[in-house]
Amino acid sequence: MPRSAILGCAGPQLDRDERAFFAEHDPLGFILFARNCETPAQVGALVDQLRDAVGRADAPVLIDQEGGRVQRLKPPTWRQAPAPARFAEMAARDLDAACTAARLNARLLAHEVSELGITVDCLPCLDIAVPGASAVIGDRSFGADPQVVAALGKAVCDGLLAGGVLPTIKHIPGHGRALVDSHHELPRVDADLETLRASDFPAFTALAGEAWAMTAHVIYEAIDPQRPATLSPEVIGTTIRAEMGFDGVLLSDDLSMQALSGGFDQRAAEALAAGCDLVLHCNGAREEMAAVMAGAAQMTPEAVRRVAMGERTRQATVAPLEDPVAARQQLDALLAGA
Repeated sequence: MPRSAILGCAGPQLDRDERAFFAEHDPLGFILFARNCETPAQVGALVDQLRDAVGRADAPVLIDQEGGRVQRLKPPTWRQAPAPARFAEMAARDLDAACTAARLNARLLAHEVSELGITVDCLPCLDIAVPGASAVIGDRSFGADPQVVAALGKAVCDGLLAGGVLPTIKHIPGHGRALVDSHHELPRVDADLETLRASDFPAFTALAGEAWAMTAHVIYEAIDPQRPATLSPEVIGTTIRAEMGFDGVLLSDDLSMQALSGGFDQRAAEALAAGCDLVLHCNGAREEMAAVMAGAAQMTPEAVRRVAMGERTRQATVAPLEDPVAARQQLDALLAGA
């Protein structure tokens, strides 16, 4: 049985020691960053190496290919996709057109990443835009209206799924109110539960049927004033699973972010004990990954069920993109006319 982790790797190809490390520790899957991506042929070969290392041709390979600021496959080799805020601007004038454009853009993203063997894209951000909040979300948000965020998020999920790529709704139950960047500090959200239920939670609840979600390293004082969502049985069990109804694969945000404290083995063990199905470690640092794997148990039967359910969904939703060039032209026309 694989271990309950998604790991990064150091560079554009695996060396012998890295391959042996992954073979020994057997993480469920992997995530790619810009440091791993040089050319399409190279990325495809790296994906094959990663899967070969764990001996599973279906091992999930993830990427953060959102568009805008967060894009691991970069120009000029790959297309510069619009930031999510671009679709929010369109939605203020014509929601239907914005959803059409968001879905088409996501369909193109799926085409671009699936050609490389990537099967999960960590998109869409369903975090609402809040004035005065940290810029870490910023133009990654689909706006301040939870109904618009849900509609655009659903369009993105549908576009990715049509290309055979699983979306990952994030950062559940909502990172938009954070006043500091969880990459560097632990945010605390002091909004009351009524406010959270009215604004932050609805988009996640609306998309709770999606296959994967990523947690927020954020403390919600109205739910658990001691622990960030990633490490909180109360947030995960009561809010994400019971209230929102999310029954898919729950992936932690990156354990190497400074919002979390303690050893990496402790972070991994606490996240899994709180109810995450998988823990994520991104930077490829070998000593940190070894500690993460010391705290990461084998996957539970429930986690295996959820991953398998997502994989069945991914395979069942593929609709070939007949003409990517025409699709790009259509998207450009929609954006130009907005």
